[in-house]
Amino acid sequence: MALDKIGIAKRDNVIDVSLLEFCVREDLNKKAARIMAVLDPIKLVIKNYTEGKEEWLEAENNPEDDSAGSRKIPFSRNLYIERDDFKEEANSKYFRLSLGKEVRLKNAYIIKAESCDKDHDGNITEIHCTYDPKSKSGSGTQESLRKVKGTLHWVAVNKAIEVEVRLYDRLFTDPSPDTHKDKDFMEFVNPDSLKVITGYAEPSLQELKIEDTVQFQRLGYFTVDPETTQEKMVFNRTVGLRDSWAKLSE
Repeated sequence: MALDKIGIAKRDNVIDVSLLEFCVREDLNKKAARIMAVLDPIKLVIKNYTEGKEEWLEAENNPEDDSAGSRKIPFSRNLYIERDDFKEEANSKYFRLSLGKEVRLKNAYIIKAESCDKDHDGNITEIHCTYDPKSKSGSGTQESLRKVKGTLHWVAVNKAIEVEVRLYDRLFTDPSPDTHKDKDFMEFVNPDSLKVITGYAEPSLQELKIEDTVQFQRLGYFTVDPETTQEKMVFNRTVGLRDSWAKLSE
């Protein structure tokens, strides 16, 4: 696919790696199952959702593949969302969760942030919200069709599985690090080319096999690493959902 796009030339040429990444995204978008995982978690508590209650909601596996079917995902009072999906106060261009505003939880309900807890350093440790019980996705009610600007991915705390995630990025900060006569190519090594973190994911990931590829919704495409065991799943990032280097090079 990438070769078809760049063609063949008689002279030496440097093709930006972003073209390869684009082709990888284009291919994986068609076949990778969509999964929910949270890599920088903060706890969200739905105050008016019954303590101990649990629902299994329907989730589409891949909107690009009609044959991919669906799966069940657990929903409960206590959830994890991404830390940067919440701000206490935000302007009108912020479409995620903030105090007094509503968002939809993917495949679930519309929620409204009411308050948050902080530690001694002022860091937010927990978000408290309420939900609209008639707004369940796919339920067919008028409330379920209500439009809100933001949609967040999440995982239920009580069913989440812990995963090791290896965030691979470009090895060099320059597209051709060996072409600078006055500098050694090692000067362009990207110090953030690998970050290893612990995240949480929905339990359906336990059904995956080594080298299976999935899309962590809103985060990127990831592959099951051969070091995965029954005790610990390990995922490697193949590519992000968009080119994060484009703005940096402008």
